[in-house]
Amino acid sequence: MAEQRPPLVLASASPRRLDLLARIGVVPDAVSPTDIDETPRKGEAPRRLAARLAAAKAGAAEAPPGALVLAADTVVGLGRRVLPKADTETEARRCLEMLSGRRHHVATGVALRLPNGRVRHRLVLTALAFQRLTAAQIDDYVAGGEWRGKAGGYAIQGRAECFVRFLSGSHSNVVGLPLFETAQLLRGAGWLVP
Repeated sequence: MAEQRPPLVLASASPRRLDLLARIGVVPDAVSPTDIDETPRKGEAPRRLAARLAAAKAGAAEAPPGALVLAADTVVGLGRRVLPKADTETEARRCLEMLSGRRHHVATGVALRLPNGRVRHRLVLTALAFQRLTAAQIDDYVAGGEWRGKAGGYAIQGRAECFVRFLSGSHSNVVGLPLFETAQLLRGAGWLVP
């Protein structure tokens, strides 16, 4: 007899997050993206922004009674500076120029809204360093377009992985969802991860 579990709603339209969840055998029962203002507050550090946005998304998502709502937000930080989710070639180029030869952090806030309305949180940090990038490497990467909509103007699961000379922490966190912490949150709420 199959184990009863609450329905799971993913508060994200990110195909990367769906793919990551599938890698650990988790398939949400529904997807309910939210439309919240993701503008950083004045002086807000990257990790605080990631945690705040994940909690806001978990709270704003529509879900049936008794469901769990999983939300996440990934922020790339260079010191206390929040790098944008690049929408233009100019933004992507600027991000890559700033990250070239430097160490940065990726912070992902993960929030799980329980059926009773309470929210459990995790914040995961990964440290990375890029090699020093040449103008030709940046031009070539920007021309490829995989940076569109990505925090910090790059996708580690794509061609940008060859820029990474150092990584300490969760690789899946940099992609957009730290799988270990997500599985722990789900298990703690009674959602059995295979």
